[in-house]
Amino acid sequence: MAYNKFSLMEVVEKFGLEIVDCQSVVEESKPYPSSDFLRTALKKGTPRALKIDTEKARSEFIVAPILLELQEIRKDEISFFSGIDFTVDRQQGLSGRCDFIISLDNEDRFLTAPVITIVEAKNDNVNSGLGQCIAEMLAAQIFNQKRGRNLEAIYGTVTTGTVWKFLKLQNKTVFVEELERAFSVEKNVDELLGILLKMLESKD
Repeated sequence: MAYNKFSLMEVVEKFGLEIVDCQSVVEESKPYPSSDFLRTALKKGTPRALKIDTEKARSEFIVAPILLELQEIRKDEISFFSGIDFTVDRQQGLSGRCDFIISLDNEDRFLTAPVITIVEAKNDNVNSGLGQCIAEMLAAQIFNQKRGRNLEAIYGTVTTGTVWKFLKLQNKTVFVEELERAFSVEKNVDELLGILLKMLESKD
């Protein structure tokens, strides 16, 4: 079994998790002004991604520029990985490749402190990616604990590139935002940056 094989029910039952609906997984996030680089990248990339209409196009033209912006904002204090193998416990099904993982460390060669997992929604269905996202979040939690890092929370998101759903894992409880959020460069990408930056404040 691999991350992308988990349904929401399967991951909850297998690992004894509790799901709690919430309005927001982060408190008091503030919009962060986006750079000219990000605005230009999204203005050019988003229409192209939507026309091509594949997960790969959306990840390359929408998600990746946003993560590069985060890395620039945090002055290279973080790193992110795309498409890496993240096998933590093969017997439990916590194995496979992840779309994106953000790490609380500037090491780009290998993963050291995963804090946010990002799953590309399949067929524009955000809810269909919840099982995979939670499995990856749980793997990140276990990965960190094995290395003596007990982050207060692991975050996750399932996204189409333009629509995002946010999650938070604390111990055995998964908080899931009730509503999906739409972000665009014309309206509120600054809010998205603020949310992701707030997630990066997760501490040991």
